[in-house]
Formats: sequence, structure tokens, C-alpha cells
Amino acid sequence: MNIGETLLRLARESGFAQFLAAGGWKNLIMIAVACVLLFLGIKKKFEPLLLVGIAFGCLLTNIPGSGLYHQELWDAYVAGEDITFTHIIHHGGLLDILYIGVKSGLYPSLIFLGVGAMTDFGPLIARPKTFLLGAAAQLGVFVAFFGGCALGFTGPQAASIGIIGGADGPTAIFLTSKLAPELLGPIAIAAYSYMALIPLIQPPIMRALTTKKEREIKMEQAREVSKTEKIIFPIVTAAFVILILPSTAPLVGCLMLGNLFRECGVTERLSDTVQNALMNIVTVFLGISVGATTVAERFLSLETIKIVVLGLVAFAISTVGGLLVGKLMCKLSGGKINPLIGSAGVSAVPMAARVSQVEGQKANPSNFLLMHAMGPNVAGVIGSAIAAGFLLAVFG
Repeated sequence: MNIGETLLRLARESGFAQFLAAGGWKNLIMIAVACVLLFLGIKKKFEPLLLVGIAFGCLLTNIPGSGLYHQELWDAYVAGEDITFTHIIHHGGLLDILYIGVKSGLYPSLIFLGVGAMTDFGPLIARPKTFLLGAAAQLGVFVAFFGGCALGFTGPQAASIGIIGGADGPTAIFLTSKLAPELLGPIAIAAYSYMALIPLIQPPIMRALTTKKEREIKMEQAREVSKTEKIIFPIVTAAFVILILPSTAPLVGCLMLGNLFRECGVTERLSDTVQNALMNIVTVFLGISVGATTVAERFLSLETIKIVVLGLVAFAISTVGGLLVGKLMCKLSGGKINPLIGSAGVSAVPMAARVSQVEGQKANPSNFLLMHAMGPNVAGVIGSAIAAGFLLAVFG
């Protein structure tokens, strides 16, 4: 064995040497991006449970020679070539195998199972009309969709970008993995970043579109919802929504099953497992898998900038849609509904509802809007799933 030649070969094959090769600078930039995302997740606490995993997946996938993720395999799979999940398991890396859970829609659906188990639909059942606020807050999805088409994105790509406006990370990942997997990295990062920035993005819009008198409105306590109603709700909702849009079955079905575990009273162990152990495991796999898709060649492009801008527009317009319908309901109710709860129609549970509470108390310290805002907030979760199912039915 020639020790000198061996050392030289090892040096040439190392990741450091590949940084010096053509295009290696892009990997260095993406590693820097990963470090910025880690800073935002750890220091600034921007959706840390998922953003830390996404950032570390971004770091791993952009280390030259790691062999953890192979974009060419997934390109061949999407193109309909003779590539199957079995082939990927045998020939792919660790992150390729984990990404199967994203591509198949498994991880987002299991996240919805956990969200359902953690969500109380009582405020929505007590005030069914708040469904309208959840629906209105999907306005940004469709505005951004048309904006994406105008900027040169294909229909499936524009649909995937638009769903950022629903402020629902798992839904954005689910739809994008089906329609435009090549955009999954930037869309997921944009979606979760804007979800984390809700306390900064929404308040200026809320104050601009409402008067101080409207923000001061104290709402009457909603009626008490019976246990029977809470058990029937997920069963009826799942059946009704899936019958209308069968493509929503994975997300809506898991969301309502998780809620049924919570409310039926005989599956406490399952509800606890879904909310904690399963949710945590899936979050780890989902984050690192999404991060793996942020390969330098795809992420460093003009498309990423367009996605970030369109995502912000989608989110802002969704907030506007909820507020405008909230103002209309305030008018029709004779001033009994505080329009601030309309901004909670985006599906970032419960952060959006908390922002409504904070803004309401700034105008009137004795105002308590949290439970009132939870109605449109959970309606937004259902609404974003329905919007995603509609877009999947059109472009899938």
C-alpha cells in the first residue's frame, strides 16, 4: 500500500476538496443559511421544534460527499422513470429513506392526528358562524396562486406557494410534496417562518383595518358545548368534508380521528401517545426530511425569492380576509362580535388566537378574546385542509 497515494486520494475525495470544485461555493452558502436558521430556531425561538430539524437537515444535505440525500433519485421518481420506493430504500441514503414519509404524505397526516388530539373544537361548535372566518382567511391562498401564475410558476407550483397563506406548515408540506416537490425546501421554510412571525406580521394589519371602538368590543360568553356534541362533531365533519373532497381524506381524516381520541373519553392512552410521543417522533423525521430538500442547486435561485415574497403576500391577504369578514359580522350582529377574532382564521393554532387576545386587551384591558378567537382559529385548520384538497383535486 502506498501511504502517500492513499492520503492524496482521501484528500481529493474529502468534502473540503469538493468545496473547491465547480459549484462548491453554493454548498458553502447553504451551510451558512443552515446556521442562520439554527440561530433563528434556537436563539429567537422561531418554531424551534421544526425549524431546528429543517436547518440541520439543510446542513447535512449540503455537505459535499455525505451521500445522505440524492436529488437525482427523486427527480427520476417524479419523472416516472423505473424508480420505486423499494429502489430508493436499497440505493438511497438515510435522508432519502426518511423523505419517503414526506413524499407519501405520511408525516403531515400524522402531524394532523396530533393536532386533532390537542385541539378543542368546542368554541367552533358553540359558534358555527365562525366557520366563515376560517374560510375567509383562505383568501390569501388563492390571491397568491394567481400571483404565482403571473410570475411564471406552473399551476401546481403556484398552488403549492399559495397554501403558505393558510399558515399551516404540515398542509403546505403535504400539498407541495404532491404537486411541486422541487419547491418543498423554500416553501416549508417560508411557511414555518411566517407562522413564527405572526406576532409581528398580524398586529399592524389588525390595527390598520379596525377602529379602536371595534377592538374594544367585549364578546358574550359562548354557550357550553355538550360532550355528545364534541364526539359527534369529528365524525360528521370527517364524513361530510371527505365526501365533498375525497382528496382531503388524509389530512381531515387524521385531524378528526385525533380529536375523537381526545373527546370520546375511552382512549386517553391513545390521545396522550398521539399528542406527545408520536407527535415528537414525527416532528423529528419531518423536519430533517424537509431540510434535506434544500440542496444548493435548487434553493439558490430567483424562484426562492419569489416564493418568500408571495408567501408573505399570501399570509397578509389571509389576515385581511379574516378581518374584513369579521368587520362584516360585527356590523350584522349590531356590534356584538369583535372583528379582531377574524385574523385568527389563519390556522396557526393557538398563536393567531393569542395575537387577537393581545390586541383586544391593548384596546380594552378587561377584554378576553382568546376562547372566542379559538373558534375561527380551529376553523382555519379545517379550511386550509379543504383548500389544499381542492387544489390537489384540480392539479393532482
